[in-house]
Amino acid sequence: MRVALVCCVVFHFLPIPGSPARAQAVDDSVSYLLDPVTVTGTRTPQSWLRVPASVSFIGATELRTSRGYGLDEVLGFVPGVLAQSRFGNQDVRIIIRGFGARGAGERSNSGTTRGIRILQDGFPETEPDGRTSLDLIDPSSAGNIEVMRSNASSLYGNAGGGVLSVSSNTTFDAPYTTYRQSFGSYGFHKEQLTGGAFLGEGGSPAKMYFSLGNTTSRGWRAHSRSSQTLLNTGVVAALGEATRIGVHITGTSNAFRIPGALTKAQYDADPSVADSLHVARDERRNNRLGRIGVTADHRLDGHNSVIVTAFAQPKFLERSERGTFRNFTRYHVGGSAMYRHSSPVGTDAENSFSAGVDEAYQDGAILFYALSPEGGRALPLRDNKREGANNLGAFIQDELSLGESWVLLAGLRYDDVSYYSESYTDLALHQHKKFERVTPKAGITYRFSPTHSLYASLGGGLEVPAGNETDPAGTFGQDTVYAINPLLDAMKSTTVEVGTKQVISLGAGEPSAYLTYDVAAYWLRVTDDIIPYRNGRFYFTAGSTDRMGIEAGGSLHFTMGLTANASLTLSQNEYRDYRVDSVHYGNPGAVADYSGNRVVGVPDVFYSAGLKYSPEECRWAFVHLNLQTVGKYFADDANSVSVPAYTVVNAAVGIDRLTIGSGSITLSAFAGVNNLSDAKYVGSAWLNPDIVGGEPVYIEPGLPRNFTGSVSLGVGF
Repeated sequence: MRVALVCCVVFHFLPIPGSPARAQAVDDSVSYLLDPVTVTGTRTPQSWLRVPASVSFIGATELRTSRGYGLDEVLGFVPGVLAQSRFGNQDVRIIIRGFGARGAGERSNSGTTRGIRILQDGFPETEPDGRTSLDLIDPSSAGNIEVMRSNASSLYGNAGGGVLSVSSNTTFDAPYTTYRQSFGSYGFHKEQLTGGAFLGEGGSPAKMYFSLGNTTSRGWRAHSRSSQTLLNTGVVAALGEATRIGVHITGTSNAFRIPGALTKAQYDADPSVADSLHVARDERRNNRLGRIGVTADHRLDGHNSVIVTAFAQPKFLERSERGTFRNFTRYHVGGSAMYRHSSPVGTDAENSFSAGVDEAYQDGAILFYALSPEGGRALPLRDNKREGANNLGAFIQDELSLGESWVLLAGLRYDDVSYYSESYTDLALHQHKKFERVTPKAGITYRFSPTHSLYASLGGGLEVPAGNETDPAGTFGQDTVYAINPLLDAMKSTTVEVGTKQVISLGAGEPSAYLTYDVAAYWLRVTDDIIPYRNGRFYFTAGSTDRMGIEAGGSLHFTMGLTANASLTLSQNEYRDYRVDSVHYGNPGAVADYSGNRVVGVPDVFYSAGLKYSPEECRWAFVHLNLQTVGKYFADDANSVSVPAYTVVNAAVGIDRLTIGSGSITLSAFAGVNNLSDAKYVGSAWLNPDIVGGEPVYIEPGLPRNFTGSVSLGVGF
């Protein structure tokens, strides 16, 4: 697994020498003149220090100096977030405070996450049922990524255990073009062309952004070859002084082989091998999809505004999995509308009220075929099914600011999630299931100073079982009885959180260093926690689960060019009430009580630490060293199969935007070694795995020592 960080990815807004942000000494005290940092993943633009939630920001520098294939490369220093590469490409397991933990295994889990909402330019990558494909995400071409670790169901509804909001690069202030070549071990190669241009004339011309990349890798394990071509482009423009619109277009062709999991004996003998069945069946995914989305932000007057979005996303998917070949033809459409009113209250207060509605609908056909001896599609057609889902939600939120110190927030959201499943070959299999939930939110922020705040929040969460999780268990002929599993209900959660954020200038007079930190403590109660069994062939629910933890992240920037950053997550995740009927293991009537056991798939501790040095004489050059440690966790509810702790150390040297000649041409390059010690470790694990020959099949090995590098040439106009 690669964790590539070349400077702080937790709080990129920290003032550094040479930036407009600075500190001034006034009467032996320090007053801060900080660049305003506004986060938008909260649905309304807000200052980072005012938001009563845990929010981290990853800037363009960190994104463009990563390998640019998987989100694990840029999330390593965000506290509370665990991102693990499953076999070295863009298929990443992402966990935020335990949400998303079950997104690993065999059945329909390759290439997708669970429980976490992922947005790109404000449009949902997350499908109505809560699954998220990462096909359209390219970290290296993004402008920034915001990470909200607090439960966000009151804002986004289903699968809001956390939010990753990816924004395209639209903040450039001059036209530019950049060509980049990236390369690395195991046949990794990426070609990428990015650029930005102004369209029209006048004081506010439209901006067009563009990114086209092609990535290939033969993979480090057998049968893990992957390739991806990804286009992302759009135009944002102001239509007069009151209206701003955006048109965003993206599309990809993404194919990857799946090596499968190993037993402990196989892993000990040779972790680079693939599961023999995955190889024999050539298990793979070939996804072709695109999206066009439109946004419009119109200010009605000085106090009122409306924001409207709409998108359409066709998908054509091919999968060879578990001895079956499937063709999917899907369309994902939807949009949102939000009204916002802001007005003063008295002489020293301001109120902001928002109300909105979201709708997302996905539907389409799935054609099931036998698998040919070569792993292709074999006639005749076995089944023809429809799988549809609709997510309709409405929300209100009110924020009251009292002077410069207090912010009070309250919100409420109603969600209606519906599933539709029918077979066109067996007309009796035609079912509809609905999940409804009202989710509240309340928060309070107190600012001790312009650079220090304390907050507390209380909120609810909703996560419905995903489409494949509602499939009935494929045992004892039950597939012919139900189209939708009648036993699963939606996960409901309650979160209590307190935290503090601060930016500190160190040193008398002219500061010698700047410290930024964020500390949060939370308690979570989850009911009907959805748990995968037999690699996700079927799912049970735990009666209730308790999660609690402390997260801390920070960066220390010295004016002499040294930066130290770190993040730490400590948590305890425990089944509070969980009894399992083990009939599916051939023991009718047997019951296992796992109450008090650790939650499967979630480590109690993980942390990262890093150092970066850029000499004063040449700030465009850098060297960095970082490490990531992930503690032990369990791969099964019985807590009998454990995944050992591991530590990975990475290092890199490079240059970032070295100007050449008159300054219109810039050169960037880096070379790095990941897993310097060549540690052998389990990078990810299948949860509650199959038992084959008395051994659990659960290990997805982590990458051994590997090299990566990049060279890019930019031209500014």
